[in-house]
Amino acid sequence: MARKERAAKAPKEPGRIRQMVQVFHMTRRYDPSVVWWMILGFVGSVAVFVLAAIFFSGGSIVGIVLWSVAGLLAGVLVTMIILGRRAERAAYGQIAGQPGAVGAVFKGSLPRGWAGSEMPVAVNGKTQDAVYRAIGRGGIALVGEGPQSRTRRMVEDEKRKVSRVLPNVPVTMLFVGPDDSAVPLHRVPRELRRVKPQLTKPEVLAVTNRLSSLGTSLPIPKGVDPYKVRPQRAR
Repeated sequence: MARKERAAKAPKEPGRIRQMVQVFHMTRRYDPSVVWWMILGFVGSVAVFVLAAIFFSGGSIVGIVLWSVAGLLAGVLVTMIILGRRAERAAYGQIAGQPGAVGAVFKGSLPRGWAGSEMPVAVNGKTQDAVYRAIGRGGIALVGEGPQSRTRRMVEDEKRKVSRVLPNVPVTMLFVGPDDSAVPLHRVPRELRRVKPQLTKPEVLAVTNRLSSLGTSLPIPKGVDPYKVRPQRAR
């Protein structure tokens, strides 16, 4: 009976180190330069602290050792930050161009102070072009997913709809698609961070409640989760 209970138990999730190894291999498969960026980040951090030890330790052996240990820890931290950024970029690179890709960004990578749904507020059922909406201290952001020749009108229509309800709230328009002037998928959070805050937190809540009454034009399946996408096999 005990054996059956053990067999019925779900398999344990991989440990933190194993997860990091898996992330590294996935990232390196799509971004080989990540290895060199990690090495550069580690060596550069250690070099900075070694130089600091030479100039500020006053010749003390203990001081040099402490600075060196701090440099190693800083190098590891910088390396992990670089891996995380490149891994996120590689993950979103796999789903770029697919319907719902912007929704995946909204689900897991919106910057602090911004909120948005992975479901679009407007969608073209034939072309699967969509418009997503986020609300934050910078006002309202509308993100068109698809070629600008088709999504620009959708985004402008949504902007007019929002402006009729909230005429004094600033609206930012972004476009994610195949156009040269479009924002790359992985840079959407960065573009939102660059929007200048103009609303207070109570005002953001009031805007959210006001826009909740607008609804959406057409529901579609939820966005793609980039961390559950299976890597494509080389042909």
